[in-house]
Parts: sequence; C-alpha cells; structure tokens
Amino acid sequence: MSLIDVSPTFSQPIAAPEKPARQRKVSCVLMRGGTSRGPFLLEEDLPRDEAARDQFLLTVMGSPHPLQIDGLGGANSLTSKVAIVGRPSHPQADVDYLFAQVAIDRAAVDTGPNCGNMLSAVGPFAIEAGLVEAQDGETTVRIFNRNTKSLVEATIQTPGGEVAYDGDTMIDGVAGSAAPIRLSFGDAAGGKTGALFPTGQRREMIEDVAVTLIDYAMPMMLVRADAIGLAGDETPAQIDANTALFTRLERLRREAGRRMGLGDVTGRVIPKIGILSPARHGGAITSRYLVPDTCHRAHSATGALCVAAAARLEGTIAFDIATPKGDAVTVEHPSGRFEVALSYDDKGDLMAGVLRTARRLFEGRVFLQPPSAAAGQGEDFDLIRKNAVQLAESEVEL
Repeated sequence: MSLIDVSPTFSQPIAAPEKPARQRKVSCVLMRGGTSRGPFLLEEDLPRDEAARDQFLLTVMGSPHPLQIDGLGGANSLTSKVAIVGRPSHPQADVDYLFAQVAIDRAAVDTGPNCGNMLSAVGPFAIEAGLVEAQDGETTVRIFNRNTKSLVEATIQTPGGEVAYDGDTMIDGVAGSAAPIRLSFGDAAGGKTGALFPTGQRREMIEDVAVTLIDYAMPMMLVRADAIGLAGDETPAQIDANTALFTRLERLRREAGRRMGLGDVTGRVIPKIGILSPARHGGAITSRYLVPDTCHRAHSATGALCVAAAARLEGTIAFDIATPKGDAVTVEHPSGRFEVALSYDDKGDLMAGVLRTARRLFEGRVFLQPPSAAAGQGEDFDLIRKNAVQLAESEVEL
C-alpha cells in the first residue's frame, strides 16, 4: 500500500442530510435608545395574532435562556426589549409604538408598560423607515404609545433632511455623546389605570409601610428607603443580593397592583417600585428603580417622570423628601442623574419633558427558527441556568 492511501474509508455511502426547514427572515434594526437597547421591528412584518407575535419575539430574543444565546437578547432586562413601530391608529399621531419587555428566564412577553428609553429611538427609526418625512433642521415625530394610550412628541435633529446621530449631548449611563432627542409627554397621567392616583389617595399604608401609588408615564409604588431598612444609596448589586428585601417588596407590590386596579400582577412588570431617599449630589431626590425583580443600573425614563411628578405633588412620599430647584426635578440614580422638566398646560395638567439620545447600531435581517428547532427551546432550563450562574461566578484567566 502506498504511503498515501486514497481508497474510500467507508464501505457505505454517507446519506445526504435532510434539507432543513427554511428559516424566515425579517427586517430588523438594532438600536440603542437612552440606556436601553433592542431590536426595532415594523408591525407589518409581525404576526397579527397576539400569541403568535409573542412567540415570534421570544424566538427573536432567544428566550427562555439565561444567556439568550440563540437570539438578539443581551441577558439583561435593559437589553431584552423590543420596539414595534407601525402606521398610526391615532388621528394626531405620525406612528404607533408598542413596547415589549421579553423575559429572559421564562417564555413571557409583557406589553403592559411603556419604555421611555426605547421610545427615544422610535423617531429616528420611523424617519429612516420611511414612515415620517424628515424636515431640514429638526423633525417632530408624534408617537402614539399603545402601551399607555398616550401621545408623545419626539424632536429629532435632521440637518439636510437626514437623521443626525452625532452630537454633544451626554446622558448618564451611556459613554460618549450624541445628538439630542427631546421627548415631550403631554397626557402621561393615568395611562394604565385611568387616574394619576388610582386609589384616590396620595399616601396609604400597605402592611406597615407608607407608600404612594401613582400612575404618571409608569404605574409605580413609591416607598422611602429608610422604611424598608435601606439608606437609599446602595448599589444595584447590593440591592439585588438582598433576597429578603425582594420577597417583602414583591408582597407589597402585588397588593399595590390590586389596589391600583391592575389585578393580579404576579409575573408582570408593573407596577414598578421606586425606593426614594434624599439627594446626595445636588439633585432633588435619589431613586433606586426596581424592574421589579432587579435594580436598574441607571433609571428608566418613564420611571424618572413618575418620580419627578410625585416630587412636585404635595402629600406624596416623594414630596416630603425632594428638594427641587426651579422647574426641573433632577433624579439621582446609580449611574448619575436624570433631569425632568415639569410644567402645567392651560388646563392645569402636568407636562413633562426629558432629553435623551439614541444610536442606530445595526440593520439587516433576523432569522427565525423553524418550528421544529424552536420546539425544544427551554428544556433542561434549570440546569442551563445553574451552569450559566457558575460560569458567571468563576474566575477566568485570559
């Protein structure tokens, strides 16, 4: 036999693999909005049926899996978000926006709350998707948020009729600077519950804790930090490690949801929780924002609006703590500060405005798993999660 034997190794021919089911491709833009990030999708590309749509989003994000390894999710609540943008259903709007919070560890999609950070990227996305015609200089996009049934105006920088992302505006929680995006909230009161104070009270007791139950841009349960054994300036990691605290707060939150008319909020992300204390760095108030089973590394935009509004309304938990200056309420959070401008319109309704930034990160198509491949997703999840936790806690030398 020669040194190089080219004879067949196998006596039987290798059968060609079965042709896999064709993957569906959907146009997708990955964007950062404020301190959040996620895919932006056109509503026309999604299933009309709500259950089918939610399964679609779970597949896109790679849930349930602790690392969302088979999708676009970032294994963090701030990067497991989706924005769905479509033609307007409101006569005064240019586009509709539906926000979806996709769970990481379970097959669940929550469209109850709005996300003001993701909202900041809706205007640029809508312009570049051809849904809104850009003007030279600035373009105002009127957005109808379906989650809260409210209108928001976003003012985008569009020199020469094109969206500008580069600029000098800096926001805490995001490195570098970008073009400013002004968000104006005109009818943010009672978007989910129908009233600014759903129970009719500005302060009440749940068990032995005084709370304010308020719905301004986001339904929230506000508590004083010292009422639950905290100083209020703890890091997110310190709060996340306090399992006894979360057990107690979840019990209070479920009762708050019931009182606010939201029903059984078990497994849902609203109402959110704001843990409030005095400002330490020249702001008006300090907030730790729970989402609700982890502490936000910065602060949600809608949550900051809610805290700021409460800080201006006498009788609330926030009013007693806050020291606002002028028309603005500066909310201090783990990554810095969040400034909210407040005013009243001609009808006496509270108006709020914030400054955010956004960036277009990637555009292309996202591939969806065929049904046969997605069917086993989530199997042995407890083992996968245990291994992921062990991996995260291990020390790796490179």
